Amino acid sequence: MHGFRLWLYGLAVPAGAEEAVDQPLQIKVRREVGGRIYARVLGGNTFANVLAYWHAIADEVGRRPASELLLVDELVGPALGADEWHALVAEVGPRLGRLRIAHVKPNGLDTVEHCVLAAMEAGLEAQVFVNEQHASVWLRYGRPAN
Repeated sequence: MHGFRLWLYGLAVPAGAEEAVDQPLQIKVRREVGGRIYARVLGGNTFANVLAYWHAIADEVGRRPASELLLVDELVGPALGADEWHALVAEVGPRLGRLRIAHVKPNGLDTVEHCVLAAMEAGLEAQVFVNEQHASVWLRYGRPAN
């Protein structure tokens, strides 16, 4: 099992976040050098939206395996609960292989520890950040010593 750190820099909950849940999901996925997938998601933070973007990422991994994921999650609204994260990881986690995941939540971490714990329990290596640059550095240099 891998440890995790929560990088806490400038946390804030955006004004009007609860009304934003109705926003449609927008997903942008691209390939970067070195086997990295970069994904940015926008919209309302609903279970359906989160499940949809994880399926899109898993589909991309299935088309062309990757070693790293830098996910910038700009969904707004109430956080998912522990049960929802466990269900999501159980459904999508097996499709992610050995993907190292840096999950960036620039709008604040909420209760994202459920996400990290569910991922770790499923054998995934994941950390959560509020800063995209710190996430990228962790992906590049934070490999475990073997």
